[in-house]
Amino acid sequence: MSVERIAPAEALRRVRGGVVLVDVRSPDERALGMAEGAQGIVAAELLETAAERFPDTSAALMLICQRGTRSLAAADALSARGYRNIASVEGGTESWQAEGLPMQAKAEDDDFLDRYSRQIRLPQVGLDGQRKLQAATIAVVGAGGLGSPAAYYLAAAGIGRLRIVDDDVVDRSNLQRQILHTNDRIGEAKVISARQTLSALNPRTTIEAIDLRIDESNVDALIADADVVIDGADNFPVRHVLNAACLRLGKPLVYGAVQRFEGQVSVFDGGRHRGVAPCYRCLFPEAPTDAPNCAEAGVLGVLPGVVGMLQATEAIKLILGIGESLSGRLLTFDALSMRFRETRIPVDPECPACGAHRR
Repeated sequence: MSVERIAPAEALRRVRGGVVLVDVRSPDERALGMAEGAQGIVAAELLETAAERFPDTSAALMLICQRGTRSLAAADALSARGYRNIASVEGGTESWQAEGLPMQAKAEDDDFLDRYSRQIRLPQVGLDGQRKLQAATIAVVGAGGLGSPAAYYLAAAGIGRLRIVDDDVVDRSNLQRQILHTNDRIGEAKVISARQTLSALNPRTTIEAIDLRIDESNVDALIADADVVIDGADNFPVRHVLNAACLRLGKPLVYGAVQRFEGQVSVFDGGRHRGVAPCYRCLFPEAPTDAPNCAEAGVLGVLPGVVGMLQATEAIKLILGIGESLSGRLLTFDALSMRFRETRIPVDPECPACGAHRR
């Protein structure tokens, strides 16, 4: 028996006449809006439980999805099981909305659902995951080459609060790679420039601009309520200070570094997983005295963009609790050969920061 295909307006007329309409999309898709009168049952679940939910195979039943494909497939499957009065809505919810037909109340406001719709559709994120991102606080240390792309994508992804910490001002030489800043802001504090750019990108994200250099006296207060710390620093002493504080406070530290044509990324999570995950000083026990900075060695402008985006990716994964983090692994990127290389970082039992005999 063939499945009837009906227009959205006809489906609405039948719903108001008492016919059951089932939205077979995922819960996260339905969170973006459902047709008036529809009840949500994922297609696979509907097929498993149809006999219990709808025992009368002669009763009228309509199915709807996003564009009409899944609902038609599910309707065909039910028809093969003996359901004789089943229909699929042509064009799905997209056509329903395009025709201006009434929708049920949404789970969040329109700006939230529109802005993050592509992420919410991901099963690994969904509405609950997007709400986690909105509730999260991330401390970004440095508003330069690494902090710029990391903060930009974190704000775009919907992180609720970004605390940007830097005591530098915008210089013309920064503009080749530090995408948060513009030519007309030369001489302005980087954190103020960063706040202006990020607030324009996503007004839902609160930007805390902290014009301060991190040191041992203030680091705990600056990261105490952060869910993740992004290391966008450009010197070893600050990184050691950050590492020690993250160990004390149990914060994951997302590390990034760039020089010339090569970049590195890792996650140091020894604060939450002592003895299991390495810390920064398991990799660099002491600060080298002869390491040149970018001003001395140079850096390809696009390289910090690659590394900063990888840092943002790791931070989002940590907040959502999805995937496999770079904890215990150092990812090295060579822009000239366009190759990634991965190196294992073992926990150092003699590490001066997290080892058993740490000072």
